[in-house]
Amino acid sequence: MTTLHLVRHGETTSNVLQRLDTALPGAGLTDFGARQAVRYALERPDAETPILISSAARRAQQTAELIGSVWGVPNDVRDGLFEVQVGDLEDQTSEDAHKVFGATVRSWFSGDTAARIPGGESLDDVYARYLPVIDAIAEEYLSGPNAREVHLVSHGAAIRLVAAHLVGMPAEFALAHHLKNTGSIELTRTPDGWTCERWGQELPPFHTDDEPEFARDPMG
Repeated sequence: MTTLHLVRHGETTSNVLQRLDTALPGAGLTDFGARQAVRYALERPDAETPILISSAARRAQQTAELIGSVWGVPNDVRDGLFEVQVGDLEDQTSEDAHKVFGATVRSWFSGDTAARIPGGESLDDVYARYLPVIDAIAEEYLSGPNAREVHLVSHGAAIRLVAAHLVGMPAEFALAHHLKNTGSIELTRTPDGWTCERWGQELPPFHTDDEPEFARDPMG
C-alpha cells in the first residue's frame, strides 16, 4: 500500500515575521528552511523512485526542488494546491488579523464551510480547487501494480483542512495539532476511502482530548 505524504514547506521569512502570506508567488525559503528541506530528504533515504509534487508557491517549489536534488527526482508543479487565500488579511502581522484568520479556521472545522475570510476564500473554495488534484494524483500514482509513494509539498492550513476532510478527523484533533515546517501528514488510500497513518508526530489511535497547542506561526 502506497502513501501520500502531505508535506508543509520549509521555513520562510514570512513565517519568521508571523506574516499572513498566501498570495502567489509568496516568500521564499530562509537558509534554515532550505536546510529543513534537505533534512526531510536525508531522513528518508529508502524512498524508492518517489513522485514529487508541489504547489505553485515559491516556497513549496523551492522545498520540493531541494528534496528532489537529494533523491534525484524532478518536481511536478500542480495548480490548485496553494495556501488558503486570506484576502484582505494578506501581508498582515497583527494579533487582530491572526484572530480573524484563526476564528474562520475554527468555523470551518466546526462545519461552516461557507464561512469566508474577508476578501478571501471559504473552505468550500479550497475544497473545490484542492480535492480534484488529490483525486487525480491518487488515480495516477496510488493504485494499481505500479503505485508509487507521493510526496506533495503544500501549505500548513490547507493540508490540515484537506486531510481532516479526507479521513474524517475530529475537528478537536485537527485544531490541536499544527504542522511545523516540513512536518507532514501521511495518508493511504483504500477501497473504503482514506486512512491517516501519521499526523505530524502523532500516530494512531488519535486522541481528541488534547488542548489546542500554541502555534507561533498562524499558517501552521
